[in-house]
Amino acid sequence: MSYPQPDQQEIAESSLVVAAPDQISSDLGGEAVILNMKTGVYHGLNEVGARVWDLIEQPKAVKEIKQTLLEEYEVEADACTNDLFSLLNNLKTAGLIQVINETAA
Repeated sequence: MSYPQPDQQEIAESSLVVAAPDQISSDLGGEAVILNMKTGVYHGLNEVGARVWDLIEQPKAVKEIKQTLLEEYEVEADACTNDLFSLLNNLKTAGLIQVINETAA
């Protein structure tokens, strides 16, 4: 049986996510621009994406991020979940976040 490498871990509601250390971000009128310093590629986030980015400057559980978004924005829970996982997977693929999955002791 093989176990996924840390960078291949799937994101779950119990996962902790945090902004990767090798990036620089800037707020541009409520939106965010992030530079991946390893690749030299810029990434832009809309207002909601920028809010998620603010939340993950410190390690945060996906379920906590989802709850915050549901409280702050008028969005259905299923749509919020789908959009949040899509964003986090895109950020992970771009190397902008780290995913930490707790393992049962």
